[in-house]
Amino acid sequence: MGKEVDRTQYVNPLVDRYCSEEMSYNFSDVRKFRTWRRLWIALAESEQQLGIEITDEQVEELKANEDNIDFEFARQKEKELRHDVMAHIHTFGEVCPKARGIIHLGATSAFVGDNTDLIQIRDALDMVIRKLAAIIDALATFAAEWKDLPCLAFTHIQPAQLTTLGKRATLWLQDFVLDMEELEFRKKTLRFRGVKGTTGTQASFLQLFKGEGDKVDELDELVTEKLGFTQRYGVTGQTYPRKVDYSVLSALAGVAITTHKMANDIRLMQTRGELEEPFETKQIGSSAMAYKRNPMRCERLTALARHVISNTMNPAFTAASQFFERTLDDSANRRLSIPEAFLGIDAIQSICLNVIPGLVVYPKVLDRYVREQLPFMATESILMAGVQSGGDRQQLHESVRQHSMEVTVALREQGAPNDLIARLAADPAFESVKDQLGDLATPERFIGRSPQQVVRFIKEHVQPVRERYAEHLGQTAELNV
Repeated sequence: MGKEVDRTQYVNPLVDRYCSEEMSYNFSDVRKFRTWRRLWIALAESEQQLGIEITDEQVEELKANEDNIDFEFARQKEKELRHDVMAHIHTFGEVCPKARGIIHLGATSAFVGDNTDLIQIRDALDMVIRKLAAIIDALATFAAEWKDLPCLAFTHIQPAQLTTLGKRATLWLQDFVLDMEELEFRKKTLRFRGVKGTTGTQASFLQLFKGEGDKVDELDELVTEKLGFTQRYGVTGQTYPRKVDYSVLSALAGVAITTHKMANDIRLMQTRGELEEPFETKQIGSSAMAYKRNPMRCERLTALARHVISNTMNPAFTAASQFFERTLDDSANRRLSIPEAFLGIDAIQSICLNVIPGLVVYPKVLDRYVREQLPFMATESILMAGVQSGGDRQQLHESVRQHSMEVTVALREQGAPNDLIARLAADPAFESVKDQLGDLATPERFIGRSPQQVVRFIKEHVQPVRERYAEHLGQTAELNV
């Protein structure tokens, strides 16, 4: 069932139906405005440490009321003042009368707005990375289990040669590992805006400290450390560089791209009956066609992935169109694009953690498709064996070509079985190797090093992820609907 909401108002489906409570809370008003207050407290504490006349009593009053937020009062104030930060300064001041005069001292709105965004992005990246580690672990387990099972490989969506199911899953797995590397890099290089002032020049803080620039720098460092960051952007305008949002959302889009590709592959294989996403006992595939077992989870994955991928255009245009030190046309857009990117990825990851451990494989169906195409794939080996036994290559090639064309016609026009090996065995041109033809047409001869590649990839690229995030492996997810 969906979460309880007011059904008379539009509700974002990402919150109501798809994402986790943890990710939804991270971008909630409670989290946002509590963080604003943490920032104001850290600023006041640090300014006091550096000699500004702020009393212990004022700081303690702020701390005592960090979570005491009257949201209705703030809403009314914002309606009156048309300024969200000033509304919350007044709201904080109402419950902290002694400290009212030192709240937000020397700061600009971006001090709480942008720094809070960066804190939320940092914590959301942590959530995404932890879930991604669990996805990588689950998919590696699947790949290892099926590393030896031959299946058709496709190019141009046409049967090509053979691979194994585990090797195909390793292609998805490698993309997820690349996504992990990108996300870890984005988290590592994410910085704090810090204490930069109205247009990034720190002029107000220089005035506050009566021209002592060293104290301004120290204030910047102190607040950065108090909020859990080790780095801050070297220079800013009024805001942190909006290009950062594009980089982060592009990394999220990378996860969406990987998931979209995997989900489409699963949907295609389910169409062929080769494997199937989880299907519950009472699940209904279609309101009209009761027999259907639709891949609705993977269809939802591709739908949500498309939303996240397309969302990268928002921060791209926002970053490109910021004039000089800042324009406010970023604000409304970012309120939508940043949370929705993370909410969308969180939902996608939950579905992955539901689908991957529950995939059902049908080896006999896979084998049937392999057997239908294998004789064609074996012809090169058969041709070489015939030449090595003294046959004329051009004559043997022509025999293979003629028989192959006849079999293709029989397959397509009559639905006949693929009897190419039997036809070649009966052809006098292949008399010298007819006893070898069965061995030359076994699936295991055509999967190359697929099993070994799976084992090696897991050892070299997945195991380090498993070791870094050992405590977060084994996650599963129940879907709301």
